[in-house]
Amino acid sequence: MRAVVFDLDGTLADTSGDMMAAANACFRAEGLGDLLGPEDAATALRGGRAMLREGFSKLGMAPDEDEISRLYLHLLAAYAEDLSTHTHFFPGAMEAVERLKLDGFAVAVCTNKPEALARQLLRDLGVLEAFGALIGADTLPVRKPDPEPLREAARRAGGDPARCCLVGDTVTDRETARAAGVPSILVEFGPAAALMAALEPEVLLAHFDDLPGVVAGLNL
Repeated sequence: MRAVVFDLDGTLADTSGDMMAAANACFRAEGLGDLLGPEDAATALRGGRAMLREGFSKLGMAPDEDEISRLYLHLLAAYAEDLSTHTHFFPGAMEAVERLKLDGFAVAVCTNKPEALARQLLRDLGVLEAFGALIGADTLPVRKPDPEPLREAARRAGGDPARCCLVGDTVTDRETARAAGVPSILVEFGPAAALMAALEPEVLLAHFDDLPGVVAGLNL
């Protein structure tokens, strides 16, 4: 079976608001106040450590990796307590997922968010059961851009890893698809939209309404 595998943060959903809230909670606990704002949405979608580094950089500080790792654990705890208040799906995202399933594709999520948090978020949003599989950053010994999480997501959803594509929004997604030898589709509507064309994916996606037709044209 052919498969379409989706990244989560910045691809299916804009999770930046809740992620920045968790990072700011860490900064407040350190007595630094809220360091991240709406202008940092693209950074948020690169993950917790990226947000921590960005916040400290605004203060001219460069903590070592041990300190970042310590704060990252606090960030994950804060995020787990409130991860869906501001998060929303991009227009047409779940409609496209359902259309792909009707068209005979397996669908899965492959994210670098820890699996438990990704599973909790999709459950809170009421769509966990819509996907045949979910692979997170810690599901396997390796994470994107290693190709194995993408391949395993396709397999667990009942698809053929050689007949899949990855829908994403970062250079990590582009490199993951390239390493797996399959097409990448990068979205042009997330916080990092302006950077997508330079990554030269097989397809740039302007709206999820177009995704079923785009995937059909790939001849997976």
